Amino acid sequence: MRNGICPEENRNGVTLKDAVSWGRAELEKNGVEEAALDAWYLLEHVTGVSRAAYYAYPETEMTAEQESGYRDLVQRRGRHIPLQHLTGTQEFMGLEFQVNEHVLIPRQDTETLVEYALDHLKKGKVPEREGKVRVLDMCTGSGCILLSVLTFAREDLKKRNLPGTVEGVGADISEDALCVAEKNAERLYPSAGFVKSDLFENIAGRYGMILSNPPYIRTEEIRSLQEEVRLHDPFIALDGKEDGLYFYRKIISDAPGFLEPGGILIFEIGYDQAEEVSELFESAGYTEITVKKDLAGLDRVVSGVLQ
Repeated sequence: MRNGICPEENRNGVTLKDAVSWGRAELEKNGVEEAALDAWYLLEHVTGVSRAAYYAYPETEMTAEQESGYRDLVQRRGRHIPLQHLTGTQEFMGLEFQVNEHVLIPRQDTETLVEYALDHLKKGKVPEREGKVRVLDMCTGSGCILLSVLTFAREDLKKRNLPGTVEGVGADISEDALCVAEKNAERLYPSAGFVKSDLFENIAGRYGMILSNPPYIRTEEIRSLQEEVRLHDPFIALDGKEDGLYFYRKIISDAPGFLEPGGILIFEIGYDQAEEVSELFESAGYTEITVKKDLAGLDRVVSGVLQ
Protein backbone atom coordinates (compact mmCIF):
# COMPACT_ATOMS: atom_id res chain seq x y z
CA MET A 1 0.00 0.00 0.00
CA ARG A 2 0.99 3.62 -0.39
CA ASN A 3 2.54 5.93 2.20
CA GLY A 4 4.31 3.16 4.05
CA ILE A 5 1.22 1.36 5.39
CA CYS A 6 1.39 -2.41 5.09
CA PRO A 7 -0.04 -5.24 7.20
CA GLU A 8 3.36 -6.68 8.02
CA GLU A 9 4.44 -3.66 10.01
CA ASN A 10 4.05 -3.84 13.78
CA ARG A 11 4.42 -0.51 15.52
CA ASN A 12 1.82 -1.01 18.26
CA GLY A 13 0.21 2.20 17.01
CA VAL A 14 -3.34 3.20 16.09
CA THR A 15 -4.96 0.88 13.55
CA LEU A 16 -6.99 2.05 10.56
CA LYS A 17 -10.11 0.55 12.15
CA ASP A 18 -9.52 2.33 15.45
CA ALA A 19 -8.79 5.62 13.70
CA VAL A 20 -11.93 5.70 11.60
CA SER A 21 -14.05 4.61 14.56
CA TRP A 22 -12.62 7.45 16.65
CA GLY A 23 -13.07 9.88 13.76
CA ARG A 24 -16.74 8.99 13.34
CA ALA A 25 -17.43 9.37 17.07
CA GLU A 26 -15.61 12.71 17.18
CA LEU A 27 -17.57 14.09 14.22
CA GLU A 28 -20.88 12.81 15.56
CA LYS A 29 -20.12 14.50 18.89
CA ASN A 30 -19.69 17.80 17.02
CA GLY A 31 -22.90 17.47 15.02
CA VAL A 32 -21.31 16.84 11.62
CA GLU A 33 -23.74 15.33 9.12
CA GLU A 34 -22.56 12.11 7.46
CA ALA A 35 -19.93 11.72 10.15
CA ALA A 36 -19.06 8.14 9.18
CA LEU A 37 -18.53 9.04 5.54
CA ASP A 38 -16.43 12.10 6.34
CA ALA A 39 -14.30 10.10 8.80
CA TRP A 40 -13.58 7.61 6.04
CA TYR A 41 -12.79 10.24 3.39
CA LEU A 42 -10.30 11.91 5.73
CA LEU A 43 -8.65 8.57 6.49
CA GLU A 44 -8.38 7.84 2.77
CA HIS A 45 -6.96 11.31 2.16
CA VAL A 46 -4.28 10.96 4.86
CA THR A 47 -3.23 7.36 4.23
CA GLY A 48 -4.03 6.71 0.57
CA VAL A 49 -5.67 3.42 1.59
CA SER A 50 -8.49 2.22 -0.67
CA ARG A 51 -11.70 0.74 0.72
CA ALA A 52 -10.70 -2.70 -0.56
CA ALA A 53 -7.34 -2.48 1.22
CA TYR A 54 -9.01 -1.19 4.38
CA TYR A 55 -11.45 -4.09 4.53
CA ALA A 56 -8.67 -6.56 3.79
CA TYR A 57 -6.33 -5.18 6.47
CA PRO A 58 -8.33 -3.10 8.99
CA GLU A 59 -5.74 -3.79 11.71
CA THR A 60 -2.98 -2.11 9.70
CA GLU A 61 -1.29 0.47 11.91
CA MET A 62 -0.84 4.08 10.93
CA THR A 63 2.47 5.87 11.05
CA ALA A 64 2.84 8.50 13.75
CA GLU A 65 2.72 11.17 11.05
CA GLN A 66 -0.50 9.78 9.59
CA GLU A 67 -2.10 9.49 13.02
CA SER A 68 -1.25 13.11 13.82
CA GLY A 69 -2.46 14.33 10.45
CA TYR A 70 -5.72 12.43 10.71
CA ARG A 71 -6.46 13.70 14.21
CA ASP A 72 -5.82 17.27 13.08
CA LEU A 73 -8.14 16.99 10.07
CA VAL A 74 -10.93 15.32 12.07
CA GLN A 75 -10.75 18.05 14.71
CA ARG A 76 -10.90 20.74 12.03
CA ARG A 77 -13.86 19.01 10.38
CA GLY A 78 -15.46 18.94 13.82
CA ARG A 79 -15.29 22.75 13.72
CA HIS A 80 -17.41 22.51 10.55
CA ILE A 81 -14.68 23.43 8.12
CA PRO A 82 -15.93 21.83 4.88
CA LEU A 83 -14.50 18.45 4.06
CA GLN A 84 -13.48 19.70 0.61
CA HIS A 85 -11.45 22.53 2.10
CA LEU A 86 -9.52 19.95 4.09
CA THR A 87 -8.89 17.58 1.19
CA GLY A 88 -8.60 20.38 -1.40
CA THR A 89 -10.71 18.56 -3.99
CA GLN A 90 -14.28 17.84 -5.02
CA GLU A 91 -15.63 15.52 -7.69
CA PHE A 92 -18.06 17.04 -10.18
CA MET A 93 -19.40 15.36 -13.32
CA GLY A 94 -16.91 12.57 -12.64
CA LEU A 95 -14.00 15.03 -12.84
CA GLU A 96 -11.79 16.16 -9.96
CA PHE A 97 -11.63 19.87 -9.20
CA GLN A 98 -9.34 21.73 -6.86
CA VAL A 99 -11.28 23.89 -4.41
CA ASN A 100 -10.53 26.19 -1.49
CA GLU A 101 -12.14 28.95 0.55
CA HIS A 102 -12.18 31.30 -2.46
CA VAL A 103 -14.74 29.32 -4.50
CA LEU A 104 -18.07 27.63 -4.00
CA ILE A 105 -17.73 23.89 -3.59
CA PRO A 106 -19.19 22.25 -6.73
CA ARG A 107 -22.48 20.57 -5.88
CA GLN A 108 -24.41 17.80 -7.56
CA ASP A 109 -27.38 20.12 -8.19
CA THR A 110 -25.23 22.11 -10.60
CA GLU A 111 -24.64 19.02 -12.73
CA THR A 112 -28.22 19.57 -13.98
CA LEU A 113 -27.09 22.79 -15.64
CA VAL A 114 -24.06 21.11 -17.25
CA GLU A 115 -26.10 18.19 -18.56
CA TYR A 116 -28.72 20.57 -19.99
CA ALA A 117 -26.03 22.63 -21.73
CA LEU A 118 -24.40 19.49 -23.16
CA ASP A 119 -27.74 18.29 -24.49
CA HIS A 120 -28.18 21.55 -26.41
CA LEU A 121 -24.69 21.28 -27.84
CA LYS A 122 -25.19 17.66 -28.85
CA LYS A 123 -28.43 18.49 -30.64
CA GLY A 124 -26.76 21.31 -32.58
CA LYS A 125 -29.00 23.96 -31.06
CA VAL A 126 -26.16 26.37 -30.25
CA PRO A 127 -25.12 28.89 -32.92
CA GLU A 128 -21.63 28.54 -34.38
CA ARG A 129 -19.32 31.06 -35.94
CA GLU A 130 -16.70 29.82 -38.43
CA GLY A 131 -17.17 26.25 -37.22
CA LYS A 132 -16.69 27.16 -33.57
CA VAL A 133 -19.14 27.21 -30.70
CA ARG A 134 -18.12 29.73 -28.06
CA VAL A 135 -19.28 29.32 -24.46
CA LEU A 136 -19.14 31.95 -21.72
CA ASP A 137 -19.41 30.97 -18.05
CA MET A 138 -20.35 34.00 -15.98
CA CYS A 139 -19.38 33.85 -12.26
CA THR A 140 -17.17 30.86 -13.02
CA GLY A 141 -15.71 30.25 -9.54
CA SER A 142 -13.74 26.99 -9.67
CA GLY A 143 -14.48 26.70 -13.38
CA CYS A 144 -16.38 23.45 -12.82
CA ILE A 145 -19.27 24.37 -15.12
CA LEU A 146 -17.20 25.65 -18.02
CA LEU A 147 -14.53 22.97 -17.87
CA SER A 148 -17.06 20.15 -17.59
CA VAL A 149 -19.03 21.45 -20.58
CA LEU A 150 -15.89 21.88 -22.68
CA THR A 151 -14.46 18.48 -21.70
CA PHE A 152 -17.57 16.46 -22.48
CA ALA A 153 -18.53 18.48 -25.57
CA ARG A 154 -15.09 17.78 -27.02
CA GLU A 155 -15.44 14.08 -26.21
CA ASP A 156 -18.84 13.97 -27.90
CA LEU A 157 -17.51 15.57 -31.09
CA LYS A 158 -14.66 13.06 -31.23
CA LYS A 159 -16.94 10.12 -30.51
CA ARG A 160 -19.27 11.08 -33.36
CA ASN A 161 -16.37 12.04 -35.64
CA LEU A 162 -17.85 15.48 -36.20
CA PRO A 163 -16.02 18.63 -37.30
CA GLY A 164 -15.99 21.82 -35.27
CA THR A 165 -14.59 22.92 -31.96
CA VAL A 166 -15.92 24.25 -28.67
CA GLU A 167 -14.15 27.17 -27.05
CA GLY A 168 -14.84 28.72 -23.68
CA VAL A 169 -14.20 31.66 -21.41
CA GLY A 170 -14.88 31.91 -17.69
CA ALA A 171 -15.44 35.28 -16.02
CA ASP A 172 -15.37 36.18 -12.36
CA ILE A 173 -14.86 39.31 -10.29
CA SER A 174 -12.59 37.43 -7.86
CA GLU A 175 -8.92 37.05 -8.78
CA ASP A 176 -8.56 34.36 -6.13
CA ALA A 177 -11.37 32.34 -7.70
CA LEU A 178 -9.82 32.73 -11.16
CA CYS A 179 -6.52 31.34 -9.84
CA VAL A 180 -8.37 28.20 -8.78
CA ALA A 181 -10.17 27.96 -12.13
CA GLU A 182 -6.91 28.32 -14.05
CA LYS A 183 -5.30 25.51 -12.05
CA ASN A 184 -8.24 23.26 -12.86
CA ALA A 185 -8.02 24.21 -16.52
CA GLU A 186 -4.34 23.23 -16.64
CA ARG A 187 -5.37 19.63 -15.98
CA LEU A 188 -8.69 19.45 -17.78
CA TYR A 189 -8.86 21.91 -20.69
CA PRO A 190 -5.76 24.08 -21.03
CA SER A 191 -7.14 26.19 -23.90
CA ALA A 192 -9.98 27.57 -21.76
CA GLY A 193 -9.66 31.30 -21.13
CA PHE A 194 -10.41 33.27 -17.99
CA VAL A 195 -10.94 36.97 -17.43
CA LYS A 196 -11.46 39.13 -14.39
CA SER A 197 -14.72 40.93 -15.00
CA ASP A 198 -17.58 42.47 -13.04
CA LEU A 199 -20.23 40.63 -15.02
CA PHE A 200 -19.81 41.75 -18.67
CA GLU A 201 -17.48 44.66 -17.92
CA ASN A 202 -14.40 43.10 -19.58
CA ILE A 203 -16.07 40.59 -21.89
CA ALA A 204 -15.45 40.82 -25.63
CA GLY A 205 -17.07 39.10 -28.60
CA ARG A 206 -20.20 37.01 -28.91
CA TYR A 207 -21.08 33.56 -27.66
CA GLY A 208 -23.50 30.88 -28.74
CA MET A 209 -24.14 29.92 -25.13
CA ILE A 210 -23.84 31.79 -21.85
CA LEU A 211 -23.97 29.78 -18.62
CA SER A 212 -24.16 31.09 -15.08
CA ASN A 213 -24.62 29.92 -11.53
CA PRO A 214 -24.72 33.41 -10.05
CA PRO A 215 -25.11 34.39 -6.39
CA TYR A 216 -28.82 33.87 -5.71
CA ILE A 217 -29.32 33.56 -1.95
CA ARG A 218 -31.34 36.41 -0.43
CA THR A 219 -29.06 38.39 1.88
CA GLU A 220 -31.21 37.86 4.94
CA GLU A 221 -31.31 34.10 4.36
CA ILE A 222 -27.53 33.63 4.41
CA ARG A 223 -27.46 33.69 8.22
CA SER A 224 -29.71 30.60 8.28
CA LEU A 225 -27.52 28.47 6.02
CA GLN A 226 -25.43 25.55 7.27
CA GLU A 227 -22.33 26.63 9.16
CA GLU A 228 -20.12 25.04 6.49
CA VAL A 229 -21.70 27.33 3.87
CA ARG A 230 -22.35 30.45 5.94
CA LEU A 231 -18.87 30.69 7.44
CA HIS A 232 -16.66 29.10 4.81
CA ASP A 233 -18.11 29.72 1.34
CA PRO A 234 -17.16 33.15 -0.06
CA PHE A 235 -19.95 35.59 0.81
CA ILE A 236 -19.63 37.29 -2.56
CA ALA A 237 -20.53 34.01 -4.26
CA LEU A 238 -23.68 33.57 -2.16
CA ASP A 239 -25.23 37.01 -1.88
CA GLY A 240 -27.95 37.63 -4.47
CA LYS A 241 -28.91 40.89 -2.75
CA GLU A 242 -32.28 41.68 -1.19
CA ASP A 243 -34.53 39.45 -3.30
CA GLY A 244 -31.92 37.05 -4.68
CA LEU A 245 -32.58 38.17 -8.25
CA TYR A 246 -30.03 40.96 -8.67
CA PHE A 247 -27.60 39.04 -10.87
CA TYR A 248 -30.34 37.43 -12.94
CA ARG A 249 -31.69 40.88 -13.82
CA LYS A 250 -28.25 42.23 -14.74
CA ILE A 251 -27.17 39.24 -16.81
CA ILE A 252 -30.50 38.88 -18.64
CA SER A 253 -30.47 42.59 -19.44
CA ASP A 254 -26.87 42.75 -20.68
CA ALA A 255 -26.47 39.33 -22.32
CA PRO A 256 -28.02 40.32 -25.70
CA GLY A 257 -24.90 42.38 -26.39
CA PHE A 258 -22.79 39.20 -26.11
CA LEU A 259 -25.03 36.41 -27.43
CA GLU A 260 -25.16 35.29 -31.04
CA PRO A 261 -28.65 35.52 -32.61
CA GLY A 262 -30.38 32.34 -31.51
CA GLY A 263 -27.94 31.96 -28.64
CA ILE A 264 -29.05 30.52 -25.32
CA LEU A 265 -28.64 31.84 -21.78
CA ILE A 266 -28.81 29.14 -19.08
CA PHE A 267 -28.98 29.75 -15.32
CA GLU A 268 -28.88 27.66 -12.21
CA ILE A 269 -31.56 28.94 -9.84
CA GLY A 270 -32.78 28.45 -6.32
CA TYR A 271 -35.61 25.93 -5.99
CA ASP A 272 -38.22 28.71 -5.55
CA GLN A 273 -37.03 31.13 -8.25
CA ALA A 274 -38.20 29.53 -11.50
CA GLU A 275 -41.30 31.68 -11.96
CA GLU A 276 -39.54 34.97 -11.23
CA VAL A 277 -36.52 34.25 -13.43
CA SER A 278 -38.81 33.04 -16.24
CA GLU A 279 -40.70 36.33 -16.02
CA LEU A 280 -37.42 38.24 -16.28
CA PHE A 281 -36.58 36.32 -19.44
CA GLU A 282 -40.03 36.96 -20.90
CA SER A 283 -39.97 40.68 -20.11
CA ALA A 284 -36.58 40.99 -21.86
CA GLY A 285 -37.91 39.36 -25.03
CA TYR A 286 -36.28 35.94 -24.82
CA THR A 287 -38.13 32.97 -26.27
CA GLU A 288 -38.22 29.19 -25.69
CA ILE A 289 -38.07 29.79 -21.95
CA THR A 290 -37.57 26.42 -20.27
CA VAL A 291 -37.43 25.20 -16.66
CA LYS A 292 -35.50 22.03 -15.85
CA LYS A 293 -35.77 20.07 -12.61
CA ASP A 294 -32.90 18.41 -10.74
CA LEU A 295 -32.78 14.80 -9.55
CA ALA A 296 -34.69 15.74 -6.40
CA GLY A 297 -37.56 17.06 -8.53
CA LEU A 298 -36.85 20.71 -7.68
CA ASP A 299 -36.68 23.52 -10.22
CA ARG A 300 -32.95 24.00 -10.85
CA VAL A 301 -32.32 25.47 -14.31
CA VAL A 302 -34.02 28.17 -16.38
CA SER A 303 -33.02 29.06 -19.93
CA GLY A 304 -34.06 31.48 -22.65
CA VAL A 305 -33.12 31.93 -26.31
CA LEU A 306 -32.24 35.29 -27.87
CA GLN A 307 -34.04 35.98 -31.13
